[in-house]
Amino acid sequence: MKIKYCQDYNEMSQLASDSIISGLQKRPGQLLCAASGNSPTGTYERLTKVFENDPGLFKDLSLVKLDEWGGIAPNAPSSCESYIQNKIVRPLRIPKERYISFKSNPVSPKEECKRMQLELDQKGPIDLCVLGLGQNGHIGFNEPASELVPNCHVAELTSDSLEHQMINSLERKPNYGLTLGMADILSSIKIILLVTGSNKQAVLQKLLSKRITTSLPASFLWLQDQVECYIDSNTA
Repeated sequence: MKIKYCQDYNEMSQLASDSIISGLQKRPGQLLCAASGNSPTGTYERLTKVFENDPGLFKDLSLVKLDEWGGIAPNAPSSCESYIQNKIVRPLRIPKERYISFKSNPVSPKEECKRMQLELDQKGPIDLCVLGLGQNGHIGFNEPASELVPNCHVAELTSDSLEHQMINSLERKPNYGLTLGMADILSSIKIILLVTGSNKQAVLQKLLSKRITTSLPASFLWLQDQVECYIDSNTA
């Protein structure tokens, strides 16, 4: 894992965006896996600015949504779908045929995960996966546990995840999560991990210890050769 300490959130976002753009310039038709939340927002905003000047760079870009809150409406402001649509899909004009997405309120969550896995297997592997570091060390909804699941699955959300800023205003919390698994993520050709937030100091120190454990799912990123970790120094 290549560690880069950044002066602040803006520099973190800019460097991550620069890395993504550099990759697209070398190989445009990539499959990008996108996380939701505050950590990657600045990066996506900078990609949008590049798109405004050079839309052709993104014309073959495909997108897969990393995860989703289960049991809420897809058009709910708190859904990952709303976030991804507003921050990436619409700004970068990604058509339906180039977007792989969990439904947030499927009739059968397990069948929805099977559908997603099949589509990912057909269109993958992921070229670039953008991740944020969860306060409890999760990536996607791969939560700390005694064992981790390799592929798309229904996740039991921890209390930390249920306090996430995306859903903290909801009276009725999500019942579960839908997420790509650890093998799906680690099979990505390249991974960008963004670390920001004053509440991430403790988990960041655990990650930097390089101790790989299922109680800290993000620690498995040490097993992947092509990981760029951008750290907002206000976090550390």
